[in-house]
Amino acid sequence: MPEFSAEQFRDFRIPPGMGKNIVVIGVVIAALVLVAGSMGIVDAGQRGVLLRFGAVTGEIKEEGLYFKFPFAEQVILMSTQIQKYSAPASSSSKDLQVVTTEVTLNYQLNASSVGETYRTMRQDYESRVIQPFIQEAVKSTTANFEAEQLITQRPRVKGELQDLITKRLALLGIGVVELSITDFRFTQVFQDSIEAKVRAVQQALEAENALRRVGFEAQQAIVKATAEAKGLELQKVQITAQLLELRQIEVQRAAVEKWNGVMPSVVTSGGPVPMLDVFSPRR
Repeated sequence: MPEFSAEQFRDFRIPPGMGKNIVVIGVVIAALVLVAGSMGIVDAGQRGVLLRFGAVTGEIKEEGLYFKFPFAEQVILMSTQIQKYSAPASSSSKDLQVVTTEVTLNYQLNASSVGETYRTMRQDYESRVIQPFIQEAVKSTTANFEAEQLITQRPRVKGELQDLITKRLALLGIGVVELSITDFRFTQVFQDSIEAKVRAVQQALEAENALRRVGFEAQQAIVKATAEAKGLELQKVQITAQLLELRQIEVQRAAVEKWNGVMPSVVTSGGPVPMLDVFSPRR
């Protein structure tokens, strides 16, 4: 790099006409800086909080192009889209069982109050209010239910928890869209006791069903025996002397129809016998 002496700097002269060009360039650059600093864009799903010398003015910039005074004003972008926050939580049930769960909260900043939200919490609303509110709400809600109820009445538990968090966050300009409870987890001892209880209930139901089946089969047997007894009784009542004589006549007629008119030549104890009227009275 060449070195210049003091005499050379003293003798340096700006060429004629170049000074005006430098001034013009400086003015253009300053104008561009001012224009760039006096406008901006708020993207979809956002609102702009206007600050003047660092103080919240209360003016909210809508989506699209906005203008401001450069250097004096500043626009802070705040998301109004649905956001997700998940956190583990631990508490105790009404019967003093240790419960751990994971809560997922879908929330949304109220567009009309993002200025106050920024004034009180800046952009740290998750760590400042959402996280501690969820922890406290889980402890407060699960303390109203026994451990088994947390499982059997899960929709009710979720409803009470969501209502509690909704009321508290609404005061801070945060709206709750949906709350989900991923799972309830208990100690291993409690889980073993629940499984044993379920098995006992199932065995009791199986024994009850078997007893009902035996009772039903016995009832069927009684009904069947009663019906048979009644049938025999009716048959006994219906048998008369005339009926017996009619049956004898029918048997003789059937025998005559089958006989070919030839008397057997040999009569054995096991062979055919002559046609006899066995039913006629002896003389």
